[in-house]
Amino acid sequence: MVAATASAASAPVEYAYGADPLQKLDAWRARDGAPAPLLLFVHGGGWRHGDKQSATGAQLVEHFTGAGYAFASINYRLVPGATVEQQAADVVAAIAWLRANSARLGIDASRIVLMGHSAGAHLVALVGTDPRYLAAAALTMADLRGVIALDGAAYEVSGQIAQAGPLMRRTYLDAFGSDPARQRALSPTWQAAAPNAPAFLIVHVDRADGKQQSSALASALAQAGTPAQVEAVGGAGLRGHMDLNKSMGSATFPATAVVDAWLRALP
Repeated sequence: MVAATASAASAPVEYAYGADPLQKLDAWRARDGAPAPLLLFVHGGGWRHGDKQSATGAQLVEHFTGAGYAFASINYRLVPGATVEQQAADVVAAIAWLRANSARLGIDASRIVLMGHSAGAHLVALVGTDPRYLAAAALTMADLRGVIALDGAAYEVSGQIAQAGPLMRRTYLDAFGSDPARQRALSPTWQAAAPNAPAFLIVHVDRADGKQQSSALASALAQAGTPAQVEAVGGAGLRGHMDLNKSMGSATFPATAVVDAWLRALP
């Protein structure tokens, strides 16, 4: 949309988008100061850990605010104190708050893109495929411009659990429980019948579950007529998974160029 500049990102301002202590977000204006499209980032951490600051390394924020985007990163309530359903609702509550305050934050409310890593990728994909979450805040899929899912897990929960080792299986069961109906309801792949967010970018590193889950989600979206681009980027296994979050925004990191090109192609 806008070419990047070289100046440093400003310090974020923290806001509360709900009453719970974890319902907070950090927000940055685009560096040119004009009303700008918004990238809303949702951190990972296995649905029970993580923080909005872990997603906002200097490269990430500087790159996108320099490229003409406003940027926000949210905290959300965590398992076991909250459910995954409530986490998805928190993502939507943050969207609604940012839309309501768009004028004073320099945001173009008609151009909001969700971006999430790991468990955050699952949450943004869920919000972008199951319209019930947005509807609860009087929003629709048309209020999003797109979804960027970075090396997510559990796009199809039962399959993810079936192939997981003991430690990760416990993580998934803690988040999603053992009821097949609930697992299906929380699986973006099963919720991908239209309507969906207008476009998806699904990025994965070289790990078997990520590749399979990403391809299956993209296929389900395509069957519903939703554009879904899948991109394999460098890095393998857990190290590649973590590097994707750590290095996003670096000009020399291949995934940065992938995200930039996809964003430029959005209407």
